[in-house]
Amino acid sequence: NKQVKERRRLARHPARAIPELVATGPGQVYTWDITKLPGPVKGKYYDAYVMIDIYSRYIVGMKVHPAESAVLAAEMMRETFSIHGTPQVVHADRGTSMTSKTVAALLSDLEVTKSHSRPRVSNDNPYSESWFKTLKFAPVFPERFGSLGDARRFMNTFVEGYNHSHRHTGIGLNTPADVHYGLAAGKAAERAATLDKARARNPERFSTNLDPKILATPDAAWINRPAEPQEVDPKLAA
Repeated sequence: NKQVKERRRLARHPARAIPELVATGPGQVYTWDITKLPGPVKGKYYDAYVMIDIYSRYIVGMKVHPAESAVLAAEMMRETFSIHGTPQVVHADRGTSMTSKTVAALLSDLEVTKSHSRPRVSNDNPYSESWFKTLKFAPVFPERFGSLGDARRFMNTFVEGYNHSHRHTGIGLNTPADVHYGLAAGKAAERAATLDKARARNPERFSTNLDPKILATPDAAWINRPAEPQEVDPKLAA
């Protein structure tokens, strides 16, 4: 009957837990993924491996290779961790390299918690998905790359510009580098001081007496933030 079939289905494909991750500073949670870069001819692609710090949005690791490989992914992680430190958690979707024994063994050896998205739920890896959209919708992104070297040069330049020049709305219009290296608060104070001086010199240029708002850096970055518990009206609970 229908109930028996449903129980069998659930036994074979149990529901995956929703990943709930939080970072309150840089270096705590990294997320990574691989995206295809179009090569010189139709059907030819290169693979860009990209690792992001979810708190600062800083691209901590990026490599471009001719194909996808768990070994190459692990090499990128080792290099990234040697430069930026070993995170507490590494999150990814359920791609072949992401769920490979090679990557799992590396993270286990380093005592890094391994987290995965639920199958076919892109929102479980929002930082990687959003960054790939930023990359591929950028006006400078080419229709095709002439060679592997071209793809690597482009990606290195793009990541450098993103990390150090791109002002991200999700981190108070700071650059990822400023947040990652702890410079955001100081630069926010500098901007506030500059605005104060401008107001003092030319008050007529300001339409209000209120100080211009300086966007704050969020206290935390989440993947699937849990809903706040609802307060129960004592009258309804009685």
